[in-house]
Amino acid sequence: MSALTRQVGGSHYKDYTIQPYEFFLRNNIPHHKAAVIRRILRYDHPTGKGLEDLQKIQHEIELIIELEGWRERSNA
Repeated sequence: MSALTRQVGGSHYKDYTIQPYEFFLRNNIPHHKAAVIRRILRYDHPTGKGLEDLQKIQHEIELIIELEGWRERSNA
């Protein structure tokens, strides 16, 4: 059985035409961007974590802004 045909802990990713991991791999999307996309896809599903997922997305975006130097770029 292919790992793409099953999911542990729900079906929120398995139900998409293209699995998120397959999409990320084919498009060379780095982990920090993929994490935001994965959470936004699942936050409102029954197996998602609602507000917690949204808060994690917010934190991950803040990390990207800080670690990639976007604050400094906007102040220049």
